[in-house]
Amino acid sequence: MKNNEFLKLISSEKPLLADGAMGTLLHERGISFDACFDALNLSDPSVIGAVHREYIDAGAQLILTNTFGANAYKLGKHGLVDKLHAINTAGVELARRVVMASFKDVLIAGDIGPLGVRLAPFGRVLPEEARQIYSEQAKALLEADVDLLVFETMTDLYEIREAIQAAKALSPQVPVVASMTFTRDDRTLLGDNPRKVAKALISYGADVIGVNCSGGPNQLLRILREMRSVLPDEKYWVKPNAGWPEQMGGRIFYPASADYFGDYTKSFWKAGVDVIGGCCGTTPDHIASMRKFLDSEQTIEANGIKFPSAEIPVEEKSRIKPTRLARKLDKGKFIFAVEMNPPRGLSTHKLLAGASLLADAGADVIDVADSPMARMRMSPWAVCSLIQRKVKIETVLHFPTRGRNLLRVQGDLLAAHALKVRNIFVVMGDPTAIGDYPEAMDDFDLAPSGLVKLIKQGFNHGIDHAGTEIGQPTSFFVGCALNLTASDPQRNLRVLRRKIKGGADFVLTQPIYSTQPLDKFKALYEEKYGEFPIPIFAGILPLVSDRHAAFLQQEVPGIDIPESIHKHMRLAGETGAQEGIRFAIDLINELKERSGGIYLMPAFNRFDYAAEIIEQTGE
Repeated sequence: MKNNEFLKLISSEKPLLADGAMGTLLHERGISFDACFDALNLSDPSVIGAVHREYIDAGAQLILTNTFGANAYKLGKHGLVDKLHAINTAGVELARRVVMASFKDVLIAGDIGPLGVRLAPFGRVLPEEARQIYSEQAKALLEADVDLLVFETMTDLYEIREAIQAAKALSPQVPVVASMTFTRDDRTLLGDNPRKVAKALISYGADVIGVNCSGGPNQLLRILREMRSVLPDEKYWVKPNAGWPEQMGGRIFYPASADYFGDYTKSFWKAGVDVIGGCCGTTPDHIASMRKFLDSEQTIEANGIKFPSAEIPVEEKSRIKPTRLARKLDKGKFIFAVEMNPPRGLSTHKLLAGASLLADAGADVIDVADSPMARMRMSPWAVCSLIQRKVKIETVLHFPTRGRNLLRVQGDLLAAHALKVRNIFVVMGDPTAIGDYPEAMDDFDLAPSGLVKLIKQGFNHGIDHAGTEIGQPTSFFVGCALNLTASDPQRNLRVLRRKIKGGADFVLTQPIYSTQPLDKFKALYEEKYGEFPIPIFAGILPLVSDRHAAFLQQEVPGIDIPESIHKHMRLAGETGAQEGIRFAIDLINELKERSGGIYLMPAFNRFDYAAEIIEQTGE
């Protein structure tokens, strides 16, 4: 089985192109919708082979077997249950013969559709019964050696859960695509929205998730974006219908033309699709139109951004001035970055006094958070501008993607640049559910990796998300976030790698209390990708008491404090803050040979503690 080839191909720059509709073409050739299409694998293999061949000739890199309805329930309606294994096996072998005859590298996906019955609690079929039926069909397809399994046009999360788990029980390594269909209101028949569906499919064990059938490209693009808004780093499959079907003179027509599909291929690619094809109403002409676009377009990147592949012209480079932070890093200086929160109200006196204290102590930059803990505070652009003008120290603007659509993202970037704020820290941001306004909008159009790419390969080239010139290039210096103790290190590596390839200039980490997490992560990265290419600012959050240490350990994800430090903090009692400062100083001295700087987060706005730490560890 070549399942690794499928996973490799969908990690490439361009989307993988799948085939189009089978039933539409069979009906055009005189086969009634009342017939059992799957049985044609045995009774009329030439007509199925011809459809496969036309899609391969059109440029499809993946074809689905003619086994969509070859499960025991649907075959039972035609009296063909005893032919289940033979029909599925013939479907795979027929597809393989066509692929071999084409002399092209085309993957074969075992196609499995819904059972055609309702599962409990909405029907009489028990989950374990459904799983057994799915297992029977999946086993036949796997034994025939398909490259992957596709569960498509599903409407019920209970049902697709049993399907995915049946497949994974048979072969944990086989790639599984889970694709749902939606009604006109962007909900499944059982009322689930795209966000819930995406999270559920991943939790069930699907490797690739997505949507097929439903309406035309416009609706599926909208659903894809909804899914990616909650799971931006997963792999996505999309096969739209050729529009909503219309019935005229006893025949069914689909309005979307092949050229229309070709045009929409760009939008799906920009939105981050990994596999694209067609469903009901689509033909080899639709697939050929999509192939033509994919072969001719060379500049689309993932996460919704279109940029030229060329380097920045020399005349533009001369206008892009590096920030002071960038120049200090180029000279090898160990950086002290200190986080400050904007005020809750109008007064900025305390904030400016704290920034002045930190600047005098030797801080290199002030990091200004944006609505930390999703609580309402003054806009960080204003705070950054005030600090830079009043205190004469450079700032880093925290720029969360959460809660910002594409219009606001780009407008905010232009505003920041106009205020001479040029260092940007891109982060997802805290969910609104934990803050002052849990009902507030929590959507976003770009993941952090996409925003890094938009800034470094778009705005810094002088173009916006749509490819329109913005007058002159910006000169942003961009940082990204890193959790050194993530539960899934390999996925964490992939996400960080995407940010680095997008152009990230530096990394800020969550708080650490020993050098071990940093050493371990860098070793993991270097083993896979080579030398770590950009500076890391290790997060330092000085402890102030035993209770503070216990809270961080027990309630803040991603923080691990060694037991030896907990013990010292318990023994320190009322001198806990000084003990916390001592630990921070010792750790910073160890980090000087391991990182490009530190990202100091003073607890409870104790900027005096931060100043003391900088003075004792700075140059």
